[in-house]
Amino acid sequence: MTNRPPYVAGHFYPAQKEKLLRFLTGVFEVETPKIQAKAVMVPHAGYVYSGPTAAKTYARIDIPRTVFLIGPNHTGVGQPFSLMARGTWQTPLGQVSIHEELASSLLSCPFLEEDEEAHRYEHALEVQLPFLQYLRPDVRIVPLSVGTHELKQLKEAGQTAGKVLAQFGEPVLIVISSDMNHYENEETTQKKDQIALSALLKLSEAEFASAIKRHAVSMCGFAPTYMALVAFEFLGVKRAELVEHTTSGKVSGDYDRVVGYAGVLFE
Repeated sequence: MTNRPPYVAGHFYPAQKEKLLRFLTGVFEVETPKIQAKAVMVPHAGYVYSGPTAAKTYARIDIPRTVFLIGPNHTGVGQPFSLMARGTWQTPLGQVSIHEELASSLLSCPFLEEDEEAHRYEHALEVQLPFLQYLRPDVRIVPLSVGTHELKQLKEAGQTAGKVLAQFGEPVLIVISSDMNHYENEETTQKKDQIALSALLKLSEAEFASAIKRHAVSMCGFAPTYMALVAFEFLGVKRAELVEHTTSGKVSGDYDRVVGYAGVLFE
């Protein structure tokens, strides 16, 4: 699978280039002041639900040419830390190349393995690409799918990634792909998400992990977020800002069974 074709085009986002560009032009219509962020956390549901929150977050930053994409493995296929280290990804907007030099450096972590299968049917990273392509047409990526909640391994992987990115010879944006609490009512999800986000904004991986576990927050991207928080210690991240938090109920009108979405900047 040298070229990874789009799997959820036509389901999570428009498969036709013209329709996709119309959507992206609409959500990025308002110009906002931009910052040099080191990372962002953005949701990965269908664009009708979480696209505006993702766009508001991306719109706040200058996107460098290289992006390290980290997301959860929803399918259970592949290795616990599956890195696609070569080739390209395809979307209706064209191809995105993998930064093979950075991917090779990240494989120095003993847990990260070169694996394409985890990415074949996974949506969490794919849905981020059109946003990145629209804002930075020459963007290059390193995609990592994380399918374990083993904290010791996540910590070591985060430490290795942090060291590699800190020593790399160009700016790299970390994009954490995650939704928040899943399939509880609006009131419960609002409470759980606020607890999780409060801990996340403190930039403490230990406090974040404790909050998620203690309050049973079903945040699908817990693992990649925890890993990124560890990496932040090596990247000098000092500040986190919540851009927006919302739920699927705002669009669907069903407040009995919602999914939470949040956009967060890390500087």
